[in-house]
Amino acid sequence: MNALPLLLLTAVSGFAITLQGQLMGLMDRSMGTRTSVLITYGGGAVVASMLALFAGGINFQQRTEVPWYAYTAGLLGLLIVGATGYVVPRMGAAKGFTLIVAFQFLLALLIDHYGLLGATQRPLDLTRASGIVAMMAGVWLVVR
Repeated sequence: MNALPLLLLTAVSGFAITLQGQLMGLMDRSMGTRTSVLITYGGGAVVASMLALFAGGINFQQRTEVPWYAYTAGLLGLLIVGATGYVVPRMGAAKGFTLIVAFQFLLALLIDHYGLLGATQRPLDLTRASGIVAMMAGVWLVVR
């Protein structure tokens, strides 16, 4: 598979997450965390509904094959959006997102290493461990 489309999609996602955090921070300071989360998720719900209705429909046919805990993704999204909107204006975008991403990496390593939550098991090796140590040194430099 060509890696370029995946790289571009990760760039778009990373930029969108950063912009969303900053924009939610603007709303959070003026209207509060709950209101900014409502506006963010409300807008997302409208767009997701339109896409589902007009661009391919909704598929609930295999819903019983999905483990129950997968349905908590929306709740986790609320936590992510609310926490990001609260943290970014108080810590700054660079510091806040550096810590957020560092904790994502730590959990991602555990998920990969043990094959948790349906993930393909990818054991931690010396190269990946060295990368995480280097990344954590970078996190310390940004956050200190």
